[in-house]
Amino acid sequence: MTLASLLGLLIGIVLGLTGAGGGILAVPALVLGMGFQMAQAAPIALIAVALASGLGAIAGLRRGIVRYRAALLMAAIGCLTSPLGLMAAHHIPNGWLMTIFSAVMVLVAYRMISGARRTGRQSQEAVEGKSCVLSPSTGRFLWTARSASVLAGIGAVAGLMTGMLGVGGGFVIVPALRHYSNVPMHGIVATSLMVIALVAARTVAGSIHTGVTLTPVTGAFIVCIVAGMFCGRLVARRVSGRALQYGFGSISALVAVLMLARAFLHLVP
Repeated sequence: MTLASLLGLLIGIVLGLTGAGGGILAVPALVLGMGFQMAQAAPIALIAVALASGLGAIAGLRRGIVRYRAALLMAAIGCLTSPLGLMAAHHIPNGWLMTIFSAVMVLVAYRMISGARRTGRQSQEAVEGKSCVLSPSTGRFLWTARSASVLAGIGAVAGLMTGMLGVGGGFVIVPALRHYSNVPMHGIVATSLMVIALVAARTVAGSIHTGVTLTPVTGAFIVCIVAGMFCGRLVARRVSGRALQYGFGSISALVAVLMLARAFLHLVP
């Protein structure tokens, strides 16, 4: 139980800091650290991430940094695609699921680190080329058909990954919003947490019929993720967005290597 609590606390801190890492690190923690299969780890991770991100989103709403209209659109589309991912997960062998998971983490690490290198060098021309732009006068999104379709696409991919890999989808949302919008990093994190909470809750509800049960160990894991998320949100206010991107990208790359090694053991006879 001590290991589960420690892992949960660390994952919660990362979730609070990045709005992305909790979901994508919870599954590897259960698989690598506690010996779970992917199918067993996914619903446990989603329960933890749904609770923690929901509380984090409420805090973000109180501070007025959540782009809630964009979050609701992404979550609505994500809730439609998450059952498709859930169905796919039941037909893909564990080793291949871990391989897909590892490949996604490598992509996420690359996008986050390359995005961090561009932070602070964004010109007005670059902002005008983005699909989702905040109004200089109101601070809200300038809604167009293009911005709505981009946000819907982000939500669709996030929902599919949530159902298939048992993650919150923040690893898709955060880099995508960073790439397609000019929202500050802390606003992206808060918006990501709201989408994660809604899509993860929907996916958990859809998987309850599989007989998911919580043991004292997994219960401690979930509670510590929630506690760690609050600690992470407090620290996030004092950390630059660029540092958060570098840190999360580096962690994702390391975990991807470990997951790929574990997947290799499952695939090789």
